[in-house]
Amino acid sequence: MSVRFLAIAALLAASCTPAAADTPLPEGVTAEQFLAQCQDKDGWSDPAPPIRLFGNVYDVGTCGIVSLLVVGNAGHVLLDGATSEAAPLIAANIQRLGFKLGDVKWIVTSHEHFDHVGGVSELQRLTGAKLAARAEQRHALETGVVDQADPQAGMHDPFAKVRVDKIMTDGETLSLGDLSLTLHATPGHAPGSTTWSWRSCEAANCHSVVFADSISAVSSDSYRFSDHPDYVAAFRASLDKIAALDCDILITPHPAASTLYERLAGDAPLVLPGACSNYADFGRERIEARLQSEQNR
Repeated sequence: MSVRFLAIAALLAASCTPAAADTPLPEGVTAEQFLAQCQDKDGWSDPAPPIRLFGNVYDVGTCGIVSLLVVGNAGHVLLDGATSEAAPLIAANIQRLGFKLGDVKWIVTSHEHFDHVGGVSELQRLTGAKLAARAEQRHALETGVVDQADPQAGMHDPFAKVRVDKIMTDGETLSLGDLSLTLHATPGHAPGSTTWSWRSCEAANCHSVVFADSISAVSSDSYRFSDHPDYVAAFRASLDKIAALDCDILITPHPAASTLYERLAGDAPLVLPGACSNYADFGRERIEARLQSEQNR
C-alpha cells in the first residue's frame, strides 16, 4: 500500500497500574535486530523476531503482517493471527519472550481475510484462547470462506475455520484484568473490518493508541464499488470515525500502511497526534479515486 500520511509504527498498550509498573517485562530484540532480519522482506509469512514496541505491547507477527500481543496482569490479548503458515512462528515468538501460550486469553481480529486470520484456528488450538469478533465477521470466520458481500470475494483461498466465542458490537470494550480495548466497527476494506483503541502508559507517559484496520479499496475485477452505494456510504462513515478517534499513535495490520519500519528505524516520530486523521484522508482519496476510475471505464 502507498504511504503519504504520517502514522505510527510502534504500539502502546501498557498498563498504568502499580503492579504492572513494578513487574519488568522482556524486551524482545532491538529495533536494529528486527529491521536487519526483515530487510527487503515483506512477505506475509516471512519470519520476524518478537519486538517490544512500548510498555506491554509486542509485535509477534511476521515481516509483512502485524500481530500484536498485549500483556496484562490477568492474561494477554492477541490481535490478528496472520497466515496459517505464520501461526507457529507467532506462537514461537510468544514463547521466545518468556510468556506462556496458555496465558493468551483472547484473540481479536482486524478483518476476515486469510492474511490476518488464517493462523487464528491454530493459535486457538495452541493457546486455548477465546475469539471475540463482530457479527459481520462471524460467517467468514466460522466457514473459512469470505462472504459474497466482500469486495474481495473469490480472490482469496479458504482458511481454517475458527470458533467465535463472543460477539461484540460497535463501541463495546473487551476487558481483561488491567487491559481494556475498545472495538470500533469500520467496514469498508471488508464488511467486518474492525479498529481497536486503548489508552497505554509507560510509567507516567500515556497516549491514546489506535490499531486501525486497512482502508484500501481493493476488490475483485468484477466488483464495482459504484454499484453498491450503501457499502460506499458505510466505507466513508468508517473513515470519518477513524479520523475522529483520540489518536496519538497509529498502527495498522500491514506495517507499510503506517510506516512501521521507518518509525522503528527512528526516521519518524513515535507519537504523532493527528495520525488517524491523516490516515483517513488517505483512505478518502483512494475510495474517491476508485469511484472515478469506475466511471471512466
